[in-house]
Amino acid sequence: MQQVSTQHIENAASLIQERQATPRRSQPLPSPAVLRERLPVNTALAAHIEQHRQTVRNILNGKDSRLLVITGPCSLHDPKSALEYGHRLAELAAQLDDKIFIVMRAYVEKPRTTVGWKGMLYDPHLDGSNDIATGLNVSRHLLLDLARLGLPLATELLHPMAADYLGDLLSWAAIGARTTESQIHREMVSGLALPVGFKNGTDGSIDVACDAMGAAIHPHTHLGMDEHGHSALLQTAGNLDTHLVLRGGHDGPNYDANNVQRATAALKNKGCNPRLIVDCSHANSGKNPLRQPAVLQNLLQQRAQGQTAIAGIMLESHLHDGKQGQGKPLQHGLSITDGCLGWDKTRAALCAIE
Repeated sequence: MQQVSTQHIENAASLIQERQATPRRSQPLPSPAVLRERLPVNTALAAHIEQHRQTVRNILNGKDSRLLVITGPCSLHDPKSALEYGHRLAELAAQLDDKIFIVMRAYVEKPRTTVGWKGMLYDPHLDGSNDIATGLNVSRHLLLDLARLGLPLATELLHPMAADYLGDLLSWAAIGARTTESQIHREMVSGLALPVGFKNGTDGSIDVACDAMGAAIHPHTHLGMDEHGHSALLQTAGNLDTHLVLRGGHDGPNYDANNVQRATAALKNKGCNPRLIVDCSHANSGKNPLRQPAVLQNLLQQRAQGQTAIAGIMLESHLHDGKQGQGKPLQHGLSITDGCLGWDKTRAALCAIE
């Protein structure tokens, strides 16, 4: 057995003592109310966002026959490329409005299996400085700019506090596969005034998502933060607009007809909305972004054959195919997290929808 030096032991002991003395540090951040006052949503924009939310609800409830399409970068890291994508998407959305309703994926938080870059909100400079104060400001500013293009916006709500800072700009939100089982997230969703999709677990199971939907529909009383940043007892009304998002699992995809039918039956059995969204990325594409159009075509074929449960789809899409590392200089319009489908292929796939 290799012997450990005395110096190494002393250094380790010193580090442990230092961490025990200061297990965490704090730094003040602006409250949600302060940030919303700095970067406000005016009355006209708020009305547009509410109209977008109602359109999403109508599609999920079968009152609008169009396909809901949630598309955009895996994560936003560069406002300039995000706005370029947004301008292109807004133009395409207007052209295809009679067939599909497009919502831009605008993710500023990223879940990590262990550690890694957690998104623009947490590390806007991409340097590990964790300048969250700037991240909150940059994220809200960018989402405001995108919303002013007329685009409905979607994001994953990873940290419950993020909803207080950004929720008024969203038309749809997701609870990811890693957090669908979280009671805290279910309570948060029960107090949101927008449609929210719960993804199936990373193991592919939909039971956890069904339970989450069943929990979020009810009122809850829980610990939280008010708009002024104070600890508060929160009472929620319950969210009637939750639904399942199929994203595949460790055992492979779950977008095929048999899996969609099983999911629909399970949702009906639990008294949940049987209409669902299918994520064409992640395990459903085998983590190969270029396979997303093939997954989409399969789903469109199911709809054409009478499957009414498929209300929407999700794509990970950016200006260019693939992804890059976080070393600088960064290529414009290329994802730094999961690989994405480039704009030309995205446009072709959406224009082919009948």
